[in-house]
Amino acid sequence: MARSKSSKGKRTRWSRPKYVPSRKVCAFCAGKYEVIDYKDQEKLGDYISDRGKIAPRRRTGTCAKHQRILARAIKRARHLALIPYVPAHIRTTGSIGIDN
Repeated sequence: MARSKSSKGKRTRWSRPKYVPSRKVCAFCAGKYEVIDYKDQEKLGDYISDRGKIAPRRRTGTCAKHQRILARAIKRARHLALIPYVPAHIRTTGSIGIDN
């Protein structure tokens, strides 16, 4: 018994994917920020998730060069206790940085 081949649900050779994400522009390359400083908690807080993790490039849109600098600045700020390592501290204080 032969099965009939249908193209339902399959992509053909020339079909486009259903979702193509738009290309994000690096905020540091665009000139929004001049320097990535480990002491600036508000700026670094945009690149840290609610779980305390460093956000990936695909979500933030930073280029590889600035992502490396950003990760280094976040790690330095964590080491100096400017930014918490664990999400439990974020939940109790309600923010990334230390309140002034």
